[in-house]
Amino acid sequence: MSWKTLDDMDLTGKRVLVRVDINVPVENGLVTDATRIDRIAPTVLDILAKGGRPILLAHFGRPKGKVVLDMSLRVTVPALEAALGRKVRLIETLEGAENLTDEALASDVLLLENIRFHPGEEANDPAFAARLAQLGDVYCNDAFSAAHRAHASTEGLAHHLPSCAGRLMQAELQALEAALGTPKRPVVAVVGGAKVSTKLDLLGNLVAKVDSLIIGGGMANTFLAAMGLEVGKSLCEHDMTATAREIMLKAGAAGCKILLPADVVVARDFAAGAAHEVVGAHACPPDAMILDAGPQAVARIIATLDAAKTLIWNGPLGAFEIAPFDTATNAAASHAAHLSREGKLTSVAGGGDTVAALNKSGAAEGFTYISTAGGAFLEWMEGKDLPGVAALKA
Repeated sequence: MSWKTLDDMDLTGKRVLVRVDINVPVENGLVTDATRIDRIAPTVLDILAKGGRPILLAHFGRPKGKVVLDMSLRVTVPALEAALGRKVRLIETLEGAENLTDEALASDVLLLENIRFHPGEEANDPAFAARLAQLGDVYCNDAFSAAHRAHASTEGLAHHLPSCAGRLMQAELQALEAALGTPKRPVVAVVGGAKVSTKLDLLGNLVAKVDSLIIGGGMANTFLAAMGLEVGKSLCEHDMTATAREIMLKAGAAGCKILLPADVVVARDFAAGAAHEVVGAHACPPDAMILDAGPQAVARIIATLDAAKTLIWNGPLGAFEIAPFDTATNAAASHAAHLSREGKLTSVAGGGDTVAALNKSGAAEGFTYISTAGGAFLEWMEGKDLPGVAALKA
């Protein structure tokens, strides 16, 4: 690896500025899903075990450089304390952080108030980054999910202090390197979701790097339309059909096989328990919507997974939120999880809808790695350099 980890750092007696992502969902003043908080615990506990003094830097919401009381990190403190089993002290101002008493510094874990309350954060202001750097001796970035942002706490700090990746960042980068950097072949990508237009860069990068590309969800309808097939009232970007044809040509030139559903599940209503039927992909009735891949398509996907060594997954294969239109996603995900558990497949998945779909299918725990990052995971799959990762290599 071209960046350091906590294993490479002497932390004894050192103040460690740790950029974390604890931007968690909150309702009525309580954290409703502490997954992101739980996933930073190994890094914080490791720093403590190595004799370091962690000072957490994090954002919450989008206050746009102003103090917004509803976006205080105070709401995360109980969940942090539960995850870490340690007292967490919130430092409300930067001035307060600059004038900490020895007693405060000896506290187990310090949490600096929402870093985005400062305009210098999102502007990546060098003077603000330098001021932050004065608070610590070492910088540890454990926020892969914010690594696509060139902000003071995600990128700027790395230029001022000895820097390393935290355990979550390390796990993300190792998983991604295994999936697209130096993967075992054949490599298969599953790309689903509603629109081709939001994933153009992704598709363009993947067809040059993977052996098979399985396209599902509303995106598949656009590709079917690009092949001249009628898709009825299905979600479809008809203005993107020429682009879809270009992607298919690029895939052909690169030796990447694109898998589109040979049969589909159609219905007149998108509702739980709606009347539905399986038809050939060429035979969608004009008054119906394609809402899932059919059994033939699923069988072909499973056969492709059986032959694969590496899988990258982003997006569902159908309208997974409502049964029975979650059938293809559930079947393919469950099979991928089974192969992964048997050691036959390295499977990496990420993106908001993806995580929700895999959790719903019950297959998530079987995957080799599931990224909690949304935009950063997508930009990495698109082949883009992530500022927060690049800075660690500097």
